[in-house]
Amino acid sequence: MPTFDFDLFVIGGGSGGVRAARMAAQQGARVGLAEAAELGGTCVNVGCIPKKLYSYAAGYAESFEESAGYGWKLPEAPQFDWAYLKAQRAREIGRLNGVYASLLKNSGVRLVTGWAQLLDAHTVEVDGKRHTARHLLVATGGTPFVPEIPGREHIVTSDAMFDLGPFPKRLLVVGGGYIACEFASIFNGLGAKVTQLHRRAHLLTGFDDDVRQFLAHEMGKAGIDVRLNVEAASIARGRDGLVVTLARGQQIEADTVLFATGRVPNTQGLGLEAAGVALDERGAIAVDAHYRSSVPSIYAVGDVSTRVQLTPVALAEAMVVVDELFGKGKRALDYEYIPTAVFTHPNIGTCGYTELDARARFGEVSVFSSEFKSLRHTLSGRGERTFMKLVVHKATDRVVGLHMVGADAGEIVQGFAVAMRAGATKALFDSTVGIHPTAAEEFVTMREPMPG
Repeated sequence: MPTFDFDLFVIGGGSGGVRAARMAAQQGARVGLAEAAELGGTCVNVGCIPKKLYSYAAGYAESFEESAGYGWKLPEAPQFDWAYLKAQRAREIGRLNGVYASLLKNSGVRLVTGWAQLLDAHTVEVDGKRHTARHLLVATGGTPFVPEIPGREHIVTSDAMFDLGPFPKRLLVVGGGYIACEFASIFNGLGAKVTQLHRRAHLLTGFDDDVRQFLAHEMGKAGIDVRLNVEAASIARGRDGLVVTLARGQQIEADTVLFATGRVPNTQGLGLEAAGVALDERGAIAVDAHYRSSVPSIYAVGDVSTRVQLTPVALAEAMVVVDELFGKGKRALDYEYIPTAVFTHPNIGTCGYTELDARARFGEVSVFSSEFKSLRHTLSGRGERTFMKLVVHKATDRVVGLHMVGADAGEIVQGFAVAMRAGATKALFDSTVGIHPTAAEEFVTMREPMPG
């Protein structure tokens, strides 16, 4: 039997890779992990965490505005310090990088710094040194996709948005996904004049249609110039910033142009071809139900292999792999009823099926929805409204879709996701006593279904 340096070698120090390495080491496995950048991956460094911090920062502008309606008299107009926010964010991300390093060290994982490449089914090379392992796990995540367009050298991707200098007074966002919408909301709140372009008729493809339309309307009310069915044709440097020419010939000037046009699996330069690892039609590593690739000794989790690009999904997949290799092999991940949030202003929280998908999956459904001004804004003076929607399978009365656009939507939907995974029915929702006065109580007080 061959002798290996490690029982498991992980390529990628993001959420999924670190979780797999730690848990495997705690099972007694000899584990190595290679990472060429800072630990924590996209989520910690240029994704979920800094984006949420900046979303909080943008929210203070709304709070200052609203406070007057509650009797607060600010002595002068609040001043925003972009450089200070960047420094605060960098300090917190540095702390988290250290936490990840400590977790690996304390678990007994050997950290190898550098770019890793597969040489064969059991061998990895990092900066000229070879390491062998009985099992290999690729967890390299995803990377921003930028289409081929004249002047693409002038654009930035989401990775660069946290350290822009100077602060852009005029920001053009190209894209209609959750990343594009979040950054449009954030920089609008921080004081930039934001224009958002999307080539399709609605934002947020894949979300419930009512949610998509409601959010676009609320973003517009907040001051974002949302333009749909529009494409950017080229970008050039002008006398007063960047000039973006649209496919129809119009031009828009901006200080910064963000292309948030999707993400692709980070598979380039890993030596996957040399190891014989097959990719699917999306360019992701093709895996089976246990996250094993076409090469039996090589596994993959997270954005490099899955269609569900969420940090908690990567963590859960990592746990399945560790259990498969070093545990009892009984753990599995159910992708149905995975909740998620979009940190726009207002937030989106969603779990389960959209109305369209529910009709295709279950046939007859009942739809309940409610739109209202929250109690907070009865005095704040702001026109922001809240939207909630339930989709119910008629034959079983089970709630199969739950959607919200409003303050703290992610916090609210997380709890309902537990109920939905447990199979909660609309009758159970109806019999639950609401917490008054809250927005969340609306989910258990909607009684009349929509016609049709």
